Amino acid sequence: MVFYFTTEYGGYTIYMGKDKYENEDLIKYGWPEDVWFHVDDLSSAHVYLRMKPGMTLDDISEELLLECASLVKANSIQGCKKSSVYIVYTRWKNLKKTNQMVDGQVGFHRPENVRRMSVEKNNSIVNKINKTKVEKHPDLYQQQQQRLKEIQRDKKEKRRLEEKKKKQEEQERRKLKEERSYDRIMDTGDMVSNADFEASVNNTAAEAYEDDFF
Repeated sequence: MVFYFTTEYGGYTIYMGKDKYENEDLIKYGWPEDVWFHVDDLSSAHVYLRMKPGMTLDDISEELLLECASLVKANSIQGCKKSSVYIVYTRWKNLKKTNQMVDGQVGFHRPENVRRMSVEKNNSIVNKINKTKVEKHPDLYQQQQQRLKEIQRDKKEKRRLEEKKKKQEEQERRKLKEERSYDRIMDTGDMVSNADFEASVNNTAAEAYEDDFF
C-alpha cells in the first residue's frame, strides 16, 4: 500500500510507503523526477516528492519544501515528539542500496548532493495535507517502466527535432552561400553590354581596315 498526497502549493504529488518493507519497493521503483525526504539520524517514513520533468532541487519552492518536511517529521515516531528536527533530502537517483543494508536503510552515491534543512512542528500544514491522503496499491514496477519508456520517447523526439533543425539551418546556409556566389558572377561592374560589345567589334574592324588601306 502506498499513501498519496497532493500539495497545497503547486498541486504536486507526495507519496510514502506504509512500512519499511514498502519503503524497499519505493527505493527500487522510483522515478527520475522523484525527491526523497527523511528525518536526519532518526527513523521515519520515506517521503517522496514527484517533481515535474526538467525540474531541479533548486526549483523546489520554500513552501513546497516545508510541506514535504512537515509530513516527514509527522511520520517519525521520535521526530513527531520533538519541537524541531533536521530533514535530509536528495534526488531518488542518488539513493544507494547494498545487500548489507537492512530494510529501509539507504546510502548515497554522492553524499555532497544531499541537502539538509530544519523544520519545526506545524500541525496546520500536516492536517491540510492529510486531508488529501489516498491509499492505493499500484504496480510500482510497471509504472516505473512506463515512465522510463516515456522518457526515452521524449529524448528520441527531441533528437529528431534537433536533427531536423540542424538540417534546415544547413540548407539555409548552403542556399545563402549559393546566392552570394551567383551575385558575384552577375556583378554588373564586371559585365559588358551587347551595345558595348558591338561597338568594340566595329572599332576593331575599322582599325584593321585602315591598317590594310594604308
